[in-house]
Amino acid sequence: MRGFLPRTVIILGLVSFLNDTASEMITPLLPLFLTATLGAGPAIIGLVEGLAEATASILKLLSGWLVDRGWSAKKMVVSGYTISNSARPLIGFALGWGWVLLLRFLDRVGKGIRTAPRDALIASTTDQQIRGRAFGFQRSLDHAGGMLGPLLAFGLLQWGMSMEHVFMAAIIPGGMLILLLIFGLKMPARVKSEHPPAKLYWKGLDFRVKGLVLASGGLALAATPEAFLILWASQGGLELVWVPLLWAAASGIKALVAGPAGALSDHYGRLQVVSIGWTARILLLIAFASVPNSGSTIWVLFLGYAASLAFSEGAERALLGDFAPVDQQGTVFGLYHLLSGLMALPGAVLFGVVWQWVGMSSAFVMAAFLTTLSAAALRLMATKNF
Repeated sequence: MRGFLPRTVIILGLVSFLNDTASEMITPLLPLFLTATLGAGPAIIGLVEGLAEATASILKLLSGWLVDRGWSAKKMVVSGYTISNSARPLIGFALGWGWVLLLRFLDRVGKGIRTAPRDALIASTTDQQIRGRAFGFQRSLDHAGGMLGPLLAFGLLQWGMSMEHVFMAAIIPGGMLILLLIFGLKMPARVKSEHPPAKLYWKGLDFRVKGLVLASGGLALAATPEAFLILWASQGGLELVWVPLLWAAASGIKALVAGPAGALSDHYGRLQVVSIGWTARILLLIAFASVPNSGSTIWVLFLGYAASLAFSEGAERALLGDFAPVDQQGTVFGLYHLLSGLMALPGAVLFGVVWQWVGMSSAFVMAAFLTTLSAAALRLMATKNF
C-alpha cells in the first residue's frame, strides 16, 4: 500500500539506528582522543577525517555500479557494515594517530561498500510519492542511533570507563546490526536485472541530478567536519563529560527534523527543501565565526547547525531517486557519494589548516562563502526543470 513503507526500508532504517549507535559512541570523543591522548593538532584531525572519507568514497561509485550489474546488494550491504563494525572498536588500542587514520580508513571503506547499494535499495523499493518520506525515515533512525550512542558513551564515562574502553564497547550494537541484516533483510526481486544496463552518460542525466551531484561536491569542500565543531565547543569551555551529551542532543535534533523534512519534499518539491537547508547552514556558519563560543551559545549554534544538515538529507537522496535512470540508480548514488567524499579531503584539510594558521573565525567564514557558491550553482543548473 502507498501509505506504508516497505520492509526493506524499515530493516535498513533499524540497521542504520544500530550502526550509528556504535559509531557515535566513538566519533564525538575521537577529536579529543587525538588531541589530548595522542597529541595531534587540528591539521591532523582534518587529515584523518578527510583522507579516510575521500579514499573510501571511490568504493561508493564502484559498489553502486556493481549492484546495477547484478551483484548482490544484500551481500555488499552486509560486508560493508561488517568491515566498519570490526574496525571501529579497535581504535581503543591505537598508540598513535597513524593507527587511528588506518582504522578510520577501514571504517569508511565499509561505508563505501554499503552506501550506494543501500540507497539504491531504498529508491527502487519505494514509489515516488513516498520516496522523500522513505529516505527521511532512514535518516531519522540513523540520527536516533546517533543520539543513543553518545548517551551510552556518557554513561560509560560517568561509570568510570576510559575513552579507550568506550570505543571497545561499540562492538555490541555493531554485532547486533550484522545479525539483523543477515536474518532480516530480504532482497526485493524488482531490483534484480537480467540484462546489464546501458552505460551511464553524464550528458544524458537530468539537469537536477547533475546540479545536485556537482553542488554536493562543492558543499563537501565547504563542509565543516563535526570533529571541528567539537573542538570549537571545547575551546569555548565545554567540558569533556558534556561532549557526548551535546553530540547526542544534536543527533536527536537531526532525528526529529530529517523525517518531516523528507516528507515535506514529497509535497513542496525537492529543490525547495534542499535550498532551505543549505541557506540555514550558511547563516549558522557566519554565526560560528562571529558569535562568542561560550555558555548556552555553544548549544544553540551546535544544535541549529545539526538541524540544517538534517533538513536537506532526505530531499537530496529522493531527488536522485526521482530523476536517475531506473536501471542505473546505484551508479548515480555512487557518483553522488563519490564526488562528495573526494571533495571532503581537501575541504577538511583546508578547514584545519586555515583554523590552525589564520584563525577559527576565518575558517568558518571561508566555509560559509563556499557553501553559498554551491547553493547558487545548484539553483542555476536546476532552473531549467523547476
